[in-house]
Amino acid sequence: MKKYEEKKKLTIDNYLDNHYIHRSNWLRAAVLGANDGIISISSLAVGVAAASSTREPILLAAVAGLVAGALSMAAGEYVSVSSQTDIEKADIERERIELKEMPDEELEILAQIYEKRGLKKETALLVAQELTEKDALAAHIRDELGINEISQANPLQAALASGAAFTVGGILPLLVTFFTPVSGMEYWLYGFTIVFLGILGTISAKIGGSSIFNAIIRIVIWGSIAMILSAVVGYIFGVKVA
Repeated sequence: MKKYEEKKKLTIDNYLDNHYIHRSNWLRAAVLGANDGIISISSLAVGVAAASSTREPILLAAVAGLVAGALSMAAGEYVSVSSQTDIEKADIERERIELKEMPDEELEILAQIYEKRGLKKETALLVAQELTEKDALAAHIRDELGINEISQANPLQAALASGAAFTVGGILPLLVTFFTPVSGMEYWLYGFTIVFLGILGTISAKIGGSSIFNAIIRIVIWGSIAMILSAVVGYIFGVKVA
């Protein structure tokens, strides 16, 4: 019997491992950070390159953008996700108080939730009672508030993922500004950035188990728009930087 239970648990665990939703939080932050790093630094370098005849201003702009962008991404992600976490904690505390002050009403709410999902009224009430007996707060957090281990925010994880990913993404166009000719550098940056974005789209799609083609097209189109607009700005205000 024990071996059967272990085998059953192993099968369920393996089944869950075949899904990718549990990766959504950190993958979103990492892809956003890397994408922003590549596009931001490329666009910045393209804009300066369009108005410069020397390498130094381009490098300075790219390095400054990389440092400022990585710190901004990490701080912004931490603040925004922390705000989400604060809201979740407040709702959980409110739910804890309601369970203590009006348990019968909360049980009825839980039963109604299950009934709306397709259970018969008697079955829904039975399920609500059994889950309440096991862990009432956990049941309400999951089914009434919609908070679970997958969706629950992690500010530090999101901040580190975004900051590190932005740095990795931003270093790639920075290297292009080091090693390509100053004359026509904006075209080199555009070409390499499209390649970088294509690779990022492929990696994110592979990790997330989604369509590689859709990921590449989406990320390349928006990256191209950002760089083209930056180049246009550089040409329009193209006072040559000696």
